[in-house]
Formats: sequence, structure tokens, C-alpha cells
Amino acid sequence: MPSIFTRIINGEIPCYKVAENQDFIAFLDIRPMTKGHTLVVPKAEVDYIFDQDDAVLAAIMPFAKRVAKAIEAIVPCNRCFIAAIGLEVPHTHLHLIPANAMSDFNFKNHFPMSPEELATLAKDIAEKLE
Repeated sequence: MPSIFTRIINGEIPCYKVAENQDFIAFLDIRPMTKGHTLVVPKAEVDYIFDQDDAVLAAIMPFAKRVAKAIEAIVPCNRCFIAAIGLEVPHTHLHLIPANAMSDFNFKNHFPMSPEELATLAKDIAEKLE
């Protein structure tokens, strides 16, 4: 059965997309730790990041860097944290978390945002990438 991320990539489930190319997609986390929390996902459905093809691993960081720089231009923060963490979705993904302090990286944190706020934020980040 396809992962929820594969279903998003295939357009079966909507997302707040900020970037996409032939190999990767980036979209806002709908339960963000902080405003701008974004997921970077390879389109190839591979559970564990270190089982990914070397070419995917080499390409994901430049893609994530572009997205992180766009997030930083829109969301006031000191930097974007990055983490390859999570067992809940069996599909490699990176978390980009705008942060001002170490305490911003806490999966118990939840920064509530309305669908309208998420849509506007995704649009603003995407425009910075153009």
C-alpha cells in the first residue's frame, strides 16, 4: 500500500506544496512544530534514508537548502533545523524547522495554523523559490 507521502506525490491527497521537481517535493507539515515547518520528500518511496540510492542522497540536500533559504526569507528565524527522523510514515523525509532556540525542535510542540494560513504561507515560500 502506498505511503501517505506517495499519495500526496500522486495528487490523491492535497498538500500545501512549496516546491517540486522530478525527484522531490516539499510541502508544509499540517501539524507544524513551528510556523514554516516543511517536509522534503523524495518521490521514490524508500522507507529508510540510508537505503536511498546515493544519487538521491546527493541531490536531496541542495533541494532542501533552496527550500530552507526560502523559508528563512519568509519566516523570521535564526535558521532552519533539519532532521531525518520519524517512523510514523515509511517513506524517507526531512523536516525543515524554522527555529530560534533548541526548544523549537520538539515533536510535542504544535503551532496551530488554519488551512488559510497554511495556504498563504506555502504560496509565499513558493514565490521566494521562483
